[in-house]
Amino acid sequence: MLQSVLFILVASTAGWIAYRGFSRVRRNILLGKDEAIQDHPGLRWKNMLLVAFGQQKMFQNWIPALLHLALYVAFVITQIELIEIVADGIFGTHRFFAPYLGSFYTFIISFIEILSVLALIATIIFLIRRNVLHISRFQKPELKGFPVKDANLILGLEILLIAAIFSMNGADKVLQLRGDAHYALTGDFAVSSWLGPALFGHFDNHSLVIVERLGWWSHLLIVFGFLCYLPYSKHLHILLAFPNTWYARLEPAGKMENMPEVQKEVRIMMGLEQPEPGTSADLPEFGANDVFSLSWKNLLDAYTCTECGRCTAACPANQTGKKLSPRKIMMDVRDRAEEVGHLLDSGQQTKASFQDGKSLFDRISPEELHACTTCNACVQACPVQINPLDIILKMRRHEILTQSAGPSEWLPMFNAIENAGAAWSMSEPRDAWNQG
Repeated sequence: MLQSVLFILVASTAGWIAYRGFSRVRRNILLGKDEAIQDHPGLRWKNMLLVAFGQQKMFQNWIPALLHLALYVAFVITQIELIEIVADGIFGTHRFFAPYLGSFYTFIISFIEILSVLALIATIIFLIRRNVLHISRFQKPELKGFPVKDANLILGLEILLIAAIFSMNGADKVLQLRGDAHYALTGDFAVSSWLGPALFGHFDNHSLVIVERLGWWSHLLIVFGFLCYLPYSKHLHILLAFPNTWYARLEPAGKMENMPEVQKEVRIMMGLEQPEPGTSADLPEFGANDVFSLSWKNLLDAYTCTECGRCTAACPANQTGKKLSPRKIMMDVRDRAEEVGHLLDSGQQTKASFQDGKSLFDRISPEELHACTTCNACVQACPVQINPLDIILKMRRHEILTQSAGPSEWLPMFNAIENAGAAWSMSEPRDAWNQG
């Protein structure tokens, strides 16, 4: 009875904290402008199943793909054991599913244990890759500080979670073999049936119960802690990868989004459309300079970013030593959304009249924006179909069309397009070749 009450109290507290965290993320994503994305639902479901669920784009590099797959499958399948732990916590039972599933239960737990061993190997290799091998994409300036700690913390928790699983199952198995009435026989599990006696065979029954309960509670508390921490971590992608791939652009990668405001102004200049009566003579804001002028999909991209750095590693501008890092662009957008959200939560600002004197240009420099060649390499490389290029283009449009700024090397081209309708300034009309 005490266990059930304590479990419900802990679960309720963790659920409330997690709900507040995820609500904050949802609010921050919806700070962006509306964007209707509902076309071709069949293709979108296929895209989500292949890319998010099937890990399709991860397998462009087989070694990290297989390691990530081991962690991913272990995470998904282990939820079966977590569901049983929750059921045991609520009803005060022990191995709730065992009497109903029989030998199939033994197979499931054995499968989970094998996956846990593979996940442990993958976790250790990931820690070595990040902290010993010094792989270049993990050494970029934007990863200094919290991002490094965040990645190592989650990998460390993964090791503790696996240790909790084998402590729980191993001590449980020894108690089964000793005929304890509370620990009914469940068959031989693949790992804990030999690991349990090897580690805990010399423990007395009282100590074994303590080890089993510590493993059980540790498993539960690590999962609850991870759930509460997830809204603040890059590992939020384990949830957001699914909606992000569903809402990903289906158009060809090189297709640029038109700006209705520009189209309207051009039509008015050409006499094809009349300005609406009573409208302001001031030109509208073009492009984006803050999270409010990006779309909610851009912000969803930012919160889905895994910080893996594949986009930056594929970026030709970054490879030639330029300042641009597509990963940093996404991290800067997410950090700005967090900054805005914090001010909204504190009551210092409201969304309708938000003004703190800052913008994305305080985090993302013109040098970074100008270095982009719009080659789409970053979009192609991202395993969850994040689009840094869309944000870069929107910010460049704001810089050039609204701020009337931009690299001096670009101005002759802009003037030539405006005056002659061609990228190169020439004395003859553009259509002279067709005359006579």
